[in-house]
Amino acid sequence: MVVVALVVAAAGLVVAHRVYRTAEILLSGLLLDVLGSDGVEVVAARQTVYFGLGTDAPLGLRMTPECTSAFLVVPLLAVGAVMIALRPRITRRVLGALAVAGAAVVLVNQLRVLALVGLVRWLGVDTGYHWGHTLLGSMVSVFGGAAALVAFVWLATRS
Repeated sequence: MVVVALVVAAAGLVVAHRVYRTAEILLSGLLLDVLGSDGVEVVAARQTVYFGLGTDAPLGLRMTPECTSAFLVVPLLAVGAVMIALRPRITRRVLGALAVAGAAVVLVNQLRVLALVGLVRWLGVDTGYHWGHTLLGSMVSVFGGAAALVAFVWLATRS
């Protein structure tokens, strides 16, 4: 039953990624607001967070399918389903590992957005967006995703 639930959850993330992206961008807007960003507004229908409204450098960031953490969570769910199918006695460990790794992937994606916003504020829209999107954002995603994967494997397979 757990294996089926994980496969359904993975398929659901692929099919309903728009809903997931909306939730992610709402979280980004909340974090930016809590951290005191000026002029933050989320347009959930567009999966976009605007910041810097009312300043000289407003910008909107859209959570596209390529930018969502959903497609990093899907492989974790699939691998977890396979692990449980092959060794049902480790179900509890795998589910715990999935919770930790899934939360880490979401957190890393939020850090990527915050880093992008920080660079836009520091270096301006053109330069900050370029460096934040192509270099720093990619590095945060790669290292954070790798750390989440290592945590998942370690937590799921330790005795």
